[in-house]
Amino acid sequence: MRYRWWLIIAIALFAIGVAFGLADPFNIAGLLSDELIGLEELGGFLSPFSFTMFIFIFLTNVITLLFSFAFGAVFCIVPVATLLLNGWIVGLASVIITERESLGYVLAGLLPHGVIELSAFFIGEAAALSLGVMLITVLFKKEKRGLLLPSLRQNLRYLTLAVGLMLPAAAIETYLTPMLVGY
Repeated sequence: MRYRWWLIIAIALFAIGVAFGLADPFNIAGLLSDELIGLEELGGFLSPFSFTMFIFIFLTNVITLLFSFAFGAVFCIVPVATLLLNGWIVGLASVIITERESLGYVLAGLLPHGVIELSAFFIGEAAALSLGVMLITVLFKKEKRGLLLPSLRQNLRYLTLAVGLMLPAAAIETYLTPMLVGY
């Protein structure tokens, strides 16, 4: 399957997660609203405009991609779960923040870094899905083993691109986004 289709699948899984988060069928937003106060306390340690926050955001995103890529071979469960869960969190956080602030506030907080970060996220997760399916295929069809190494190389290039894109995304999220949301 062409890599473009893996990107489309990754975006679709993320969109399903976002839709589920926005729908919030179990009223989790109401349950978590009080819990966000605890997260705000964490913000004291990881304050915006700090190098510590930049490193934290970058490493969190890269570790997510690497974990998903490494464990994508387990029937693609990890990349699928990562895409759905991250989409759900974005949708749910959007609901909570829109209730407290506004949709414009949510967009100002997500769009500047999200364009790059989500692109990187989709590229990395598509690579994880692609490699995972190739590993599963090779497991059941021994005649396809010759395709494994080229697939690994191609997907490692996409993963490297995704990791590289996480640098400017983390910088924007650390240094620009807080100014846009009026921190």
